Amino acid sequence: MAELDHDRARRRGYAEAVFCEGKSPAQLRAIATALRERHADGAPAGARTLFTRADEERAAAILDVLPDARHEPEARLLAWPPAPPEPIGGLVVVACAGTSDLPVAREAELTARYLGRRTELVVDVGIAGLHRILARVDTLRRAAAIVVVAGMDGALPGVVAGLVAAPVVAVPTSVGYGASFQGMAALLTMLNSCAPGVGVVNIDNGYGGGHLAAQIAAPRPE
Repeated sequence: MAELDHDRARRRGYAEAVFCEGKSPAQLRAIATALRERHADGAPAGARTLFTRADEERAAAILDVLPDARHEPEARLLAWPPAPPEPIGGLVVVACAGTSDLPVAREAELTARYLGRRTELVVDVGIAGLHRILARVDTLRRAAAIVVVAGMDGALPGVVAGLVAAPVVAVPTSVGYGASFQGMAALLTMLNSCAPGVGVVNIDNGYGGGHLAAQIAAPRPE
């Protein structure tokens, strides 16, 4: 049985996330029940538990126990309690190269939002038409941190990093034809970015990208 890290919200400022792939619906029901019982009087201030990579069957198991959880099927993500906290800190912009990358981009955006940041999603700005990302430069330059989600050749994060002062968190996706090797080509391109200020997370790891961006954009102590 899973042993939940109930103290993580106090220790780190962010609650534990539950990765649903590889867990059975019964296991997820048990985890959701433990959360509900632990926080019967309310979750810690600002803390939200995220369930990531939840397909329809696993989402249904969680909703059986936490019917008020917010379910975002496109991102395969659930959040409980359902309302995001009041945003503080800087803006996190999530830029998505293509519509096929949108599920990972939405996971990143929702993660940053539930960790307490203002977010803005910019969709379909891949380098096949550079005018599209250039038209959004003003939005990008308002951000404290930018998450760039891209598959295929994975070149977009380097382009964005050359246009802005904010750190860029690059998220490669497994989108692409055979020679993309399920995201390896995009990952290697991002790791070899010529523009400085690019950090890279794992393939399809929207949660990790959104979390890192939220930490970068967090308010600084006085």
